[in-house]
Amino acid sequence: NNNKHTTTVNSLNIPSAAAEIELVNPKLPPRSLSLTSSKKFEGSSNLIHLRYHMGPVLSSSPINIYVIWYGRWSRPHKSLIRDFLNSIFDAKAPSPSVAEWWRTASLYADQTGANVSRSVLIAGEYSDSNYSHGQHLTRLTIQDVIASAARSASFPVDHKNGMYLVLTSHDVTMQDFCRAVCGFHYFTFPSMVGYTMPYAWVGQSGKQCPEVCAYPFALPGYMGHGGPGELRPPNGETGVDGMVSVIGHELAEVVSNPLINAWYAGEDPTAPTEIGDLCEGLYGSGGGGGYIGQVMRDREGKTFNMNGKGGRKFLVQWIWNPNLKACSGPNSVD
Repeated sequence: NNNKHTTTVNSLNIPSAAAEIELVNPKLPPRSLSLTSSKKFEGSSNLIHLRYHMGPVLSSSPINIYVIWYGRWSRPHKSLIRDFLNSIFDAKAPSPSVAEWWRTASLYADQTGANVSRSVLIAGEYSDSNYSHGQHLTRLTIQDVIASAARSASFPVDHKNGMYLVLTSHDVTMQDFCRAVCGFHYFTFPSMVGYTMPYAWVGQSGKQCPEVCAYPFALPGYMGHGGPGELRPPNGETGVDGMVSVIGHELAEVVSNPLINAWYAGEDPTAPTEIGDLCEGLYGSGGGGGYIGQVMRDREGKTFNMNGKGGRKFLVQWIWNPNLKACSGPNSVD
């Protein structure tokens, strides 16, 4: 049940290394649990009141990301995530690109008219390979992880223009991980970390729940009989390729709602519906109702919707566009 047609590379400006790129819009079974069942919106809707609540956005340039690698991370996995983060501000990647995807996030502004910065930088990295706070974390102990990194790291932290990105390895469990969340964002408490700074956490789900958090590269087990198969990840890494889209989702929400008082829908700031939530599961035009939207497939069968640094390809969910009042992305054909 795939809507597809084959197109030559040149019409998509894709490097000639891939001899033929196919456009496909696969219909897939739903995730085994709808993470945001109360937040599920597909396509545009007049019912979605994304409102600005007068708080700041991350508008200073560049946005400095401090990455905390918690647990044991292999070099190729780190490299894949770094390449995604470095693609956000890489104008050289061919269209559709990660940098073009980020332009939607940069449409959000604060009350002074300052927009989210287009410039994003990895400003520092810290490895906590000894699991300093154990292999099970909670929303509170993640503050301890950040505090330990802040004390031990050899780089100065820019509190005004910065954010932490805490990435946990496949053997670390987190409160609500797999059951209710694949990632989340909040801000640090001065009493625990010494200052207030936004952070995002994303877990590597490859061994714990790929059918939930690395979907559509893994599908629920009970669906595996005769239905459409899972999609091949663009870099051959189900868990980490799946993480990339969750990282994209959380980063877009951190920059547009860093202190949970800026851009979100709904009346409850403790459970805000944000610009990533509104487009959960959409990767291309014609998405919704089980279709992920039109994406690209190379001749090895790897599925992607945007290009990144150094020839990398990624599959990253769309985010809500405040001008179009709809989900949008760089691979849109509308």
